[in-house]
Amino acid sequence: MMDILLPAIALMLVLEGLMPFVAPNAWRETFRRLIRFTDGQIRFIGLTSMLVGLVLLMVFR
Repeated sequence: MMDILLPAIALMLVLEGLMPFVAPNAWRETFRRLIRFTDGQIRFIGLTSMLVGLVLLMVFR
């Protein structure tokens, strides 16, 4: 399991780092907008992200 989990985490970190590296001002502005969201809106974004990830795992596995 670790032979799959560690590369997956590494890939996630690479993808997460792309936006601040390529467009730091846009990344900063995005977070300025996000702090105005309510807890419910942030939870909905998190839930949607998890569901899309699960669907992608099921499709490509």
